Amino acid sequence: MTSTTLFNIIIAIIIINFIVDKILDALNAKHFKDALPEDLQDVYDETEYKKSQNYKATNYRFGIITSSFSLVLTLAFLFFDGFEFVDNIARGFSENPIMIALIFFGIIMIGSDIITTPFSYYSTFVIEEQFGFNKTTKTTFFLDKLKGWLMMALVGGGILALIIWFYQLSGTHFWLYAWALVAVFTLFMNMFYSRLIVPLFNKQTPLKEGSLRDSISAYAKTVGFTLDKIFVIDGSKRSTKANAYFSGFGSEKRVTLYDTLINDLEEEEIVAVLAHEVGHYKKKHIIFNLVTSMVLTGFTLYILSLFISNPLLSNALGVETPSFHIGLIAFGLLYAPISEITGLIMNLFSRKFEYQADDYAKNTFKAEPLITSLKKLSKNSLSNLTPHPAYVFMHYSHPTLLERIVNLKK
Repeated sequence: MTSTTLFNIIIAIIIINFIVDKILDALNAKHFKDALPEDLQDVYDETEYKKSQNYKATNYRFGIITSSFSLVLTLAFLFFDGFEFVDNIARGFSENPIMIALIFFGIIMIGSDIITTPFSYYSTFVIEEQFGFNKTTKTTFFLDKLKGWLMMALVGGGILALIIWFYQLSGTHFWLYAWALVAVFTLFMNMFYSRLIVPLFNKQTPLKEGSLRDSISAYAKTVGFTLDKIFVIDGSKRSTKANAYFSGFGSEKRVTLYDTLINDLEEEEIVAVLAHEVGHYKKKHIIFNLVTSMVLTGFTLYILSLFISNPLLSNALGVETPSFHIGLIAFGLLYAPISEITGLIMNLFSRKFEYQADDYAKNTFKAEPLITSLKKLSKNSLSNLTPHPAYVFMHYSHPTLLERIVNLKK
C-alpha cells in the first residue's frame, strides 16, 4: 500500500462519515413535527410543543453549518499539508520528540478551539439564549475556555508525554505501559473527579438538612446503599437544564444534584431519579462501563502499537519525517470506523442498562414519580420526543422517553 492510497482511504472515511451523519440528521428532522404519542400528550401543550419543534429545527440547521465548516476545514488541512506545516513549526522550537509532539498538539488543539469558538459562542448566546436556556455570562464562557486549555495542557500533555516516553524506551511494547497509565488515571478520575475537577468550574455545597435530604437518606437506607455525601451544584450558573449524577467509589462515593433539578422536580420525583442512579450501582453498571472502557483502551493501544512505527502513517498526511505524533493523528482518522462500531455496541448496552435501572427504581421505590420526573426534564430541555429509530440506534445512549415510560408502566 502506498501513502497516496492511505491518504485516499482517510479522505473516504471522513466524507462517508459526514454523509451518513447528515442522512441520519435529515431523517430525524423529518420527525420533528410528528404528532405526540398518547403516553406523551401531557408533556407539552400546543405552544410549548411548537417551541420544542422550533428549537430542534434551529439546532438542526445550525448543526449543518458547523459540521460542514468542520468538514471543509479538515479536508483543506489534509489537502494542503496542514499537518506538515504545523509539524515544521513545532520542530523549529525543539529537537526533542516529546516537546515537538506537545507543541504540535498544542497548536492543533488550541487553534481548532479558537476557530470554532464563534460557533460555540453563537450556540450559547444566541440559540440557547433565544429559547431561555442560557445563564452563562461572557466572563464565565471565556474563563471556561481558559481553564479547559490549562487542563488540556497539564493533564493531556502529561499523559501524552509519558506515552511517547514509553514508546522511546520500549518500542512497540509501549502500549502495555500506556494502558497501565490510562487505567490508573481513569480509576483516579472516577474516584476524585468531583473533588478535584468540578470545583474548578462549579461551586458544590452539601445539601442542607431538611425534608429532601431525609427522604434521600431514608430511601438509601431501605436498599442498603450508604450515602452520606449529597451535594448541590450551581448548574444554573450556565443553563436552566437539569441533571444529577453519582461519582466515586467507597469513601468518595457521592451524589450531586443540580440546583435546577431541585427547583424543577418535586421531592418524591428527585428520590425516584436517585433510585434510578442507585440502580446503576446495584446492577454493577458502573463497574461494567469502567472495565469495558479499560479493555477497549487496551485494544486500541495494541492496534496502535502494530502500526505506529510504519512511516506510511506520517507520509499519508504529507509529512516526510516519520514521528509518533503524526502517526497518532493518521491512526486516529483510520480507526474512526472501528471506534464507531464499538460506540454502537456500548450504546446498546447503555440502553439496556437504563431499562434495568428504571426497573430497579420502580421495584424499590415507585414508577409514577420517575415517569413524571422524566416528562418534566424532557419538557424543560425541549427534548425531541419523536426521534427517528435509525437516529436513536446510532446516537442514543438512553432509550427514548416513550420507550422508558412504556417499560415503567408494565
